[in-house]
Amino acid sequence: MASVIDASDVTGLILAGGRGARMGGVDKGLQNFNGMPLALHTLLRLQPQVADVMINANRNLGAYEAFGVPVWPDVLADYAGPLAGFLTGLERCETRWLVTVPCDTPRFPLDLVERLASAAQEQDAEIAMATAPEEDGQLHTQPVFSLMRIDLLESLVRFTQGGGRKVDAWTARHKTATVPFTAPGDDPRAFFNVNTLAQLHQLEQS
Repeated sequence: MASVIDASDVTGLILAGGRGARMGGVDKGLQNFNGMPLALHTLLRLQPQVADVMINANRNLGAYEAFGVPVWPDVLADYAGPLAGFLTGLERCETRWLVTVPCDTPRFPLDLVERLASAAQEQDAEIAMATAPEEDGQLHTQPVFSLMRIDLLESLVRFTQGGGRKVDAWTARHKTATVPFTAPGDDPRAFFNVNTLAQLHQLEQS
């Protein structure tokens, strides 16, 4: 049995480094959701669940720094995707575990980290990843909602240096616990991510 994973062992990383291509190229994390920027909404939701939070962003760094937490751009060039954010977070993380959440999923569970940590602990896993139903009604992995040990940094450096960019291809190399968020009372739209301004307004009204 692995040692207990407490909130004090976990740093949160908000992924806000994308191009926002499907939103017309705007900086997605700075778009308003219920009166505040998506990334700030995400920060306030994540902060109570972890010891520290940092943001991965590649533009408008001053706007993100105004939220009061460290902001780090990708350590890989050319908007290399979520794994570039993972790599940045693992390099900067000072706790035993790093949890990643995207900036565009503002209703993610308030007990996300607790449930991921319980699964990682019980299964002695290196990574714990959320799974949730999507619009097709099927359960899908949510790889950008992952809790990972910081000693996976070396593995991720090797993978990305070899040209790897797909999250699932990297996590498949490690013992991964999947955590279904399908319990009674779980929000069915908790993992709904916003890709367009229309979807953002739709989620505000739901």
